[in-house]
Amino acid sequence: MQIKILGCSGGIGGSMRTTSLLLDDDVLIDAGTGVGDLSLEELIKIDHIFVTHSHLDHIASIPLMLDTVMGLRIKPVTVHASVHVIDVLKQHIFNWLVWPNFNLIPDPVNPFLIYDEIALGDSFNINQKTITALPANHVVPAMGYQVDSGAGSLVFTGDTAGGKDFWSVVNKIKNLKYLIIETAFSNAETELAKLSKHLCPATLASELEHLTSQAEIFITHLKPGEDAKVMQEIVENPKTKHCVALQHQQIFNL
Repeated sequence: MQIKILGCSGGIGGSMRTTSLLLDDDVLIDAGTGVGDLSLEELIKIDHIFVTHSHLDHIASIPLMLDTVMGLRIKPVTVHASVHVIDVLKQHIFNWLVWPNFNLIPDPVNPFLIYDEIALGDSFNINQKTITALPANHVVPAMGYQVDSGAGSLVFTGDTAGGKDFWSVVNKIKNLKYLIIETAFSNAETELAKLSKHLCPATLASELEHLTSQAEIFITHLKPGEDAKVMQEIVENPKTKHCVALQHQQIFNL
């Protein structure tokens, strides 16, 4: 299985793209602005979108992608998400005011968009990959995901301030190879990080003390213009010096 990072920034500008991971060629985890780099042929192949939470930087490309591929596919796109995310998409995006309701187009029996309500712990087997919803701690209901090929697993925290529930699940993953964890703010913005339920380098270090495996650790959701400063604070801390910044277009093989 191949995982390609379409976007991993906390903002846009230049080469910066917001969060999205492409699993093989048929599954997205989140659909931030990085999805826009895919070709039409690549967009048509995507059958499933797993959403971590409802914030715009993680869902921005869902409406545009559906508008692009509708009529070019023989089956609908399925959005897998919590009841909260689905409610937000229905009420605030696909509401005919912001965007058409593709759950009713071309008709309710054969829509272009299907919602699949999921809960923490739910697992899905899709073309030799297993995707499992993990706990997250954010200002809105959120989740992370484990992606398991059988030979190895990658865990993506999504946006989170961490917590014991997450680590109790992650530490049971025997084949964990990669951990992608967010750090959105510098230590000078610790209070803002706490208020918005993101990590800063200091709280990242505290969270990683709970990790019992030797997984490779990659940092995501760095803010444009602050990314160098945040990564400097991370690598200067002996507890997190082994962490590296996730890169746009980076590929992981499991």
